[in-house]
Amino acid sequence: MARLDYYETLGVARDASDEEIKRAYRKLAFQYHPDRNPGNQEAEAKIREINAAYEVIGDPESRKTYERLRFGAFEASEEPPDPTVIVEEMERKLHDEGRKEIFAILMKDANRVKAELAIIRERTVEQQGYDSFHETIVRERASQVMPEFVTPDMVARTKRLLAVALQMMISQRVVLREDEDQIEEVKGRLQEAFQRGRLTGFRDALELFYVRR
Repeated sequence: MARLDYYETLGVARDASDEEIKRAYRKLAFQYHPDRNPGNQEAEAKIREINAAYEVIGDPESRKTYERLRFGAFEASEEPPDPTVIVEEMERKLHDEGRKEIFAILMKDANRVKAELAIIRERTVEQQGYDSFHETIVRERASQVMPEFVTPDMVARTKRLLAVALQMMISQRVVLREDEDQIEEVKGRLQEAFQRGRLTGFRDALELFYVRR
């Protein structure tokens, strides 16, 4: 299934310097500029792809995010890619990003993990009469305490992550830039995937320390 690759769109290698990316963009933007190609629909489509690519990998921070989210390296095609496949793949990527983020935080704070396990154990015994690693109770607790782990810097990183992910969906024609309802729907799915990943990270960290009593 065809998918766009921003490095290929700009004709640069993945290890290209920021200056090389900028030069490549300027050359292509000049070549396909509407003023130089009046009425040329192919050139109009090309300049949109070029601008979308540079918007992401032309910014060092967005480029780092793109590197974490990109999947596959296929040539662009006139045939639109399967939206379901690509959105689901991006959801998996974002879920893993959220999971790793919270898991890493908890792995540095064993005392907090043990304290959370004590709370969960108490709730589990109260609810079912015996101790176990109760998935539902663990996730409920994760949802309750997640705001305690999320710092302003994490909020900013998450916004950038989701913005790049959405831009990738638009440039790969999974959603149309002019379809605001569709964009909001996909944006919501991506946000939910990332948040679910955070809950999974909480669960995975606690499960490593859990010992049944």
